[in-house]
Amino acid sequence: MGAALKIETPRWGLPFLEPKRYKGLKGGRGSGKSHFFAELAVEAMLLDPYLDFVCVREVQRSLKFSAKKVIEEKIRAFGVSDKFKILDNEIRRLGKTGGTTGNMIFTGMQDHTADTIKSLEGFGRAWFEEASRMSARSRELLLPTIREEDSEIWFSWNPDQPTDPIEKFLVRDTPENAVVAHINFADNPFCPEVIKEEARIWHKTDPDSYGHVWLGDYNTKSDDQILSGRWQVEDFTINPAWDGPYYGADWGFSTDPNVVIECYVDPRENRLYVSREIWGLGVEVEDTPDFFHRMSGCHKYVIRADNARPEMVSYVKRHGFARIRSAEKWPGSVEDGISKLRSYARIVVHSECPETEQECRLYKYKRDRKTDDVLPDIIDKHNHCIDALRYAIEPLTKKRSSFWDNL
Repeated sequence: MGAALKIETPRWGLPFLEPKRYKGLKGGRGSGKSHFFAELAVEAMLLDPYLDFVCVREVQRSLKFSAKKVIEEKIRAFGVSDKFKILDNEIRRLGKTGGTTGNMIFTGMQDHTADTIKSLEGFGRAWFEEASRMSARSRELLLPTIREEDSEIWFSWNPDQPTDPIEKFLVRDTPENAVVAHINFADNPFCPEVIKEEARIWHKTDPDSYGHVWLGDYNTKSDDQILSGRWQVEDFTINPAWDGPYYGADWGFSTDPNVVIECYVDPRENRLYVSREIWGLGVEVEDTPDFFHRMSGCHKYVIRADNARPEMVSYVKRHGFARIRSAEKWPGSVEDGISKLRSYARIVVHSECPETEQECRLYKYKRDRKTDDVLPDIIDKHNHCIDALRYAIEPLTKKRSSFWDNL
């Protein structure tokens, strides 16, 4: 057996150093997933010179897009080039006499059938890159094939859809002998500043896709995102020429949060500015006034709150918020409120309002289960800050006229 390398390991990586049958790293760009597994792969082959290692993708079109390059970089960085022979399509572990002991190969699962996959039966490690593209068939072929004693199968991926086979296997139905972590560039202590700056720019210029690309959120399709293309994150100061402030509150039920939102309207630019938010889970009734006081100064203004809890409105009113009132609701008020939000040239969310930012990205219409068509029905999730925002601007929202309104 060889010697272990001295490798700087992030705190989240410590559980991955212990033997586990399945190891999964999911997350966004710059998180260091590939670098971590590449380092682990080099160390594994140094510790066991006879280890056979396979790096797989669903489709392997070119080795320049595989893990081979980053593994080669780690071999050179660790100063162990004399222990390996790097060829065009594989990496060989060299023994003391210079002969090959173990091999690392790179292949695509689509290149294998039930018969040809048997060639991997003696391999002790497998690393499935871009596992979000792994098909159910590939999983069924690979897992029982890598079956050496103490063998391990690693998976790294940027999440795409919650229905992907890798999500079902490692996230929804996590096996007992598995370790899984969701990491992002902020969790990577070795993330270079140029990547962090790219993330900051992306956050500001393309907030709709920021969650998927950089945070490892599921890839929501823009045509079902209710506020797609209509919002951005930005630090700003309140302009005295703006209208407001307007306040809205949404009550928590069970696992839902209490939310209070402060916003302003720039009438000249037709922009809605979300300046402050307070957000809290499990706020007891008697603690609700103190929760509202976290939004300093809001007691001076009208606060429009969800009218589904009139007893809460009454309680908060008796405890220092005399101007709180129930928001008006009417048939189609949700749709009218959304139409009003979408009518602004831009919804600008302050960077200190992370919950509102997340909901702007995740607030969606339903899709037809069979056709995948976008439906007019709204998914009742990721909407607590959005609802509070609707209540805040309720006086500015026009009701749709109907035949009965004109009688």
